[in-house]
Amino acid sequence: MVDLAEKEMDNPTFRSDTVLSDVHLHCPSKRHLMVRLNAAGQPVFLSHFKLLWSTEDLASGKHVREITTGREECRSGDELCDKDRSNVKKGELNSEGVEALLDDDGDLEVVRRPRSASDSEAEDLLRDIVCPVILMKGKEDAFEDEEQECTCSDVVKIEHTMATPLEDVGKQVWRAAFLLADYLLFKRDSFRCCSVLELGGGTGITSIIMGTVAKRVYCTDVGEDLLAMCEQNVTLNKHLMEPGGGEVKVKELDWLKDEFCTDPDAPYSWSEEEIADLLDHCSVIMAADVFYDDDLTDALFRTLYRITHNLRNSCTVYLALEKRLNFTLRHMDVTCEAYSHFRNTLNDLENLQDGKIKFTVEPIKLDFCQFLVYERIEQL
Repeated sequence: MVDLAEKEMDNPTFRSDTVLSDVHLHCPSKRHLMVRLNAAGQPVFLSHFKLLWSTEDLASGKHVREITTGREECRSGDELCDKDRSNVKKGELNSEGVEALLDDDGDLEVVRRPRSASDSEAEDLLRDIVCPVILMKGKEDAFEDEEQECTCSDVVKIEHTMATPLEDVGKQVWRAAFLLADYLLFKRDSFRCCSVLELGGGTGITSIIMGTVAKRVYCTDVGEDLLAMCEQNVTLNKHLMEPGGGEVKVKELDWLKDEFCTDPDAPYSWSEEEIADLLDHCSVIMAADVFYDDDLTDALFRTLYRITHNLRNSCTVYLALEKRLNFTLRHMDVTCEAYSHFRNTLNDLENLQDGKIKFTVEPIKLDFCQFLVYERIEQL
């Protein structure tokens, strides 16, 4: 966590009650356009997150490329990609192997980036510049080059904030949402034509990715301002879901209440038909990075039990989170209390014996390929 708040755009101040997601810091050379202020007066940014394959490839079931440990590899065969071939040419590897990379004195020749290198030269040296530039509203033309580079089928556009109080963290984009999205893309055949419920959907990025393969996704959260942002993101990315015929419905679901919101005057309420559709057909529930407050964790598991108990069919629940380490004065040590509480509550759910429903818990290995640009740290 970084305690950074923006009292004014040009006058950053430090506060103890503000949290900042660092996802955007790991998007090489990406720019984040400030598009508006939300109802709470917080700056809203539009960011482009590139998929490493297109929705056409998703529809055809073809893998294009993936992120591995630091380089791109082809999915078909063991041949080198064009990028790796160019690396070989630049290194001039020959039958003598590493000796070709040594100078006259036997020292290793290391290609370094000149201090005055231009962007094109830096790209030739395979060094990405990681420096997000915040563009103020009114400078949309600065995005023209980027718009031309990225096709509609391989970019997810997300409106989000960058620094909020703890109660508004759903308005930011968090790393575990990318992790879950990666898994959905990797196992996409398992989710085709499913009905899905997301708890704590936030900006909606995971639901949008799920919407490219599932039949229907109910993306839920609480707070009209947040849900409006989420619905805007769904609208921005409808073209990604059209090839598969999927849809994402943004709905209110408060974990602190025992019933669905059915008030017709509420903007994101449920109809009786939608509740019946969810309970009759939902087979997948998912949640990403929602375990940061013990009371909310307890409320989520109560909601999870209540909904699964009323489902007509068995259901698989996917939970993704980041284990955040913090130094606490109470323990005088680095701890992860929110994660520990989550694990204890999960164990209680697995050991539940009420004769009505049974839960089994299974961890998922993180050896599946990466399709979005973010830092997959070991704490995920």
